[in-house]
Amino acid sequence: MYQALYRKWRPKTFSDVIGQSHITQTLRKQVAEGRTSHAYLFTGTRGTGKTTCAKILAKAVNCEHPMDGDPCCQCPSCVGIENGSFLDVLELDAASNNGVDQVRALRDEAIYAPANVKKRVYIVDEVHMLSTPAFNALLKILEEPPEHLMFILATTELHKVPATILSRCQRFSFKRITPQDIAARLLYVAGQEQIDLTADGAELLSRLADGALRDGLSLLDQCAAVGGTVDSRAVLEALGLAGNLQTAQLMEFILSRDAKGALLQLDQLYQGGKDVGAVLGELSTLVRDLLLRRTAPEGGAALLSGGYDSATLDRLGREIPATRLIYLATTLQRATADLYYSSNRRTDAELCLLRLCDESLSGDLTALEARVQRLEDSAQRGQLLRAAAAESGGTVKLSSGPVPPPGTCAGGCPASGRTAGTGGAPSASRGAASAGGARSAGVRRTGGAARRPLPCCGIRCGGQLVAGAGRGLARAACRLCTGCFWICAQVFWRAAC
Repeated sequence: MYQALYRKWRPKTFSDVIGQSHITQTLRKQVAEGRTSHAYLFTGTRGTGKTTCAKILAKAVNCEHPMDGDPCCQCPSCVGIENGSFLDVLELDAASNNGVDQVRALRDEAIYAPANVKKRVYIVDEVHMLSTPAFNALLKILEEPPEHLMFILATTELHKVPATILSRCQRFSFKRITPQDIAARLLYVAGQEQIDLTADGAELLSRLADGALRDGLSLLDQCAAVGGTVDSRAVLEALGLAGNLQTAQLMEFILSRDAKGALLQLDQLYQGGKDVGAVLGELSTLVRDLLLRRTAPEGGAALLSGGYDSATLDRLGREIPATRLIYLATTLQRATADLYYSSNRRTDAELCLLRLCDESLSGDLTALEARVQRLEDSAQRGQLLRAAAAESGGTVKLSSGPVPPPGTCAGGCPASGRTAGTGGAPSASRGAASAGGARSAGVRRTGGAARRPLPCCGIRCGGQLVAGAGRGLARAACRLCTGCFWICAQVFWRAAC
């Protein structure tokens, strides 16, 4: 009968455990010196070896011929514990045995001496699922257990375990296994199982495992079932992922605000069988790498996911402010979390892409901030001037002609009673004869001498102010005007001067 790879290749001794040397060395030394505790608490994320180390420790304290703290795996005690025939070592699932009655029954049985081994060991997995009365029933025997009794508790949510339990146990924190260790283990298992796994396929699987070796072995098992060589392309096809190249291309559309291209790319991935949730997750990983590279270019290399090379990250992150990257990351995180409750995942993913391409669609202060940022960036880079020149096909050359009289714009068209440079306000309320005269007359003065005339501020007209590209430039400046003469004038002069 076929057995899953993660079960078949579960470590039998402490020396076989991957990536947890800070824990296995301590436990081996305790076993070798006979200084084991009566209660242990193993914490950490899934697939890092908590239950595995608990079973190895149960064998080690009962082994008849331990070798430097490791069980021999050959004596009757080790064999009986391994195949589950000895009831003195019992593994419980607190998620299904979380009531006070089950804990009371366990407490009543624990006082009896073991029948086949030296110590009676109870392994309680997911101990945080116990109810409050169940924890209270466990306190007394956990504090003063019989000499033959040992408790090994395991949990993924340490904050849910009461402090009274924590103070009675030796706590060991299991860390995430590095992608390098996972890839090396996958290559070893693949070689033993006659699976044609390439180095790039093992690297991709190690990153998808997210620090859990059990997940990596399960993914390898799934990809190997397809047959053939298990490389990065085969992994992407078997797991329904978009891949780095397609994800980077989709990010290019988003950063260039090409909503059409982004939606077409998403549709292509969707028609190819890719999960939209996985696509958004890969986008989130890429945005995280870009943000880390922007905010911590020197010391952040070790924090990157490793799925994208430096050239790709430099090309995508060029001239993208950190504020927009934070907006992209926040929007992707929210959309990914909301997909779980969505009735139409594809529609929600498309709406997310539209918001990523255009912040003004978010409907909050982010939209206003994005508009202001665009105006500032356009003024700083002189995009208004280049756009006006491209529109008219001429060159920008400021005119030295006279300033148009009040009531007309720079092109000579009537302004419906509005004075040039008033932003649409009546001339009487603006004070055309104010001190200096340059503001109301639309003239810029430097050292007392009149210089280049300012554009008309009328909302509905863009006058002929400069030769060649002047009409387009004045019209662009008028579109930026919000009714204040100086806003329009400053934007114009920042672009033109």
